[in-house]
Amino acid sequence: MFNYLEPTYIHAFIQSALAEDISSGDHTSLSTVPREASGTAQLLVKDRGVLAGVELALAIFKEVDPMLAVQVFIHDGTWIEPGQVVLEVNGSSQSILKAERLVLNCMQRMSGIATYTRSLVNILEGTRAKLLDTRKTTPNFRLAEKWACKIGGAVNHRYGLFDMILIKDNHIDFAGGVKAALEKAFIYNASLPSPLSIEIEVRNEDELDQVMATGGVQRIMLDNFSPERLRTAIRKIDGRFVTEASGGINEKTLRAYGETGVDYISVGALTHQVKSLDLSLKAK
Repeated sequence: MFNYLEPTYIHAFIQSALAEDISSGDHTSLSTVPREASGTAQLLVKDRGVLAGVELALAIFKEVDPMLAVQVFIHDGTWIEPGQVVLEVNGSSQSILKAERLVLNCMQRMSGIATYTRSLVNILEGTRAKLLDTRKTTPNFRLAEKWACKIGGAVNHRYGLFDMILIKDNHIDFAGGVKAALEKAFIYNASLPSPLSIEIEVRNEDELDQVMATGGVQRIMLDNFSPERLRTAIRKIDGRFVTEASGGINEKTLRAYGETGVDYISVGALTHQVKSLDLSLKAK
């Protein structure tokens, strides 16, 4: 699977975000804070939830100014409460101010995602089902959002369009049906230097029967099946393929889907309907 947490990808993400924010310079800090000034700031918790983004914050501080010294008191994946201090950063005051907003923007949203993700993972406890994230992410922020889902306890699905063949409803319709879509995918996949895993979405029992008759895929996504229909489909599949449930599943219905015996449940709301946690970076 594609490793989006390699240092080169994190570096590129941070550089792009800094360029967006700073451009020709942090003129407020340059005009008000002496270049030689140094100081200390603390990252304070003002909300409760699962902390995420500490490792990314360390990378941001280092990217902005390698001379900044950061002491971490609370690590990613930890439950946090208001009043706690996550970390303390010491060094150039201008550098701290330059990094401040990017650190907070990343950590606040990542912590909100990790908190919601953890709550859904807890609902599934005791079932075999694992929670999956999706590609329903903020453009240019996918790295951080996928990372937050992982910290919250979910399993990352494909990162993008390039690391898996996932045949969905529109692909099937444009290709001319399930059998035609699969045949085309098999030919294409065989031409690649390194063949990819293939997953296909089915919308009903007829499409499921067609996939099972054709074979050749690693995973079947059962989209918008009720828990009862899903349970029947899982029995029919009988372990021949890895199974995934999707389609409007939320915290109210998640447990019922988890108890069907499905392997994975994908929930787009992990990244597109999340409230950020309130954090702040204050001069000490």
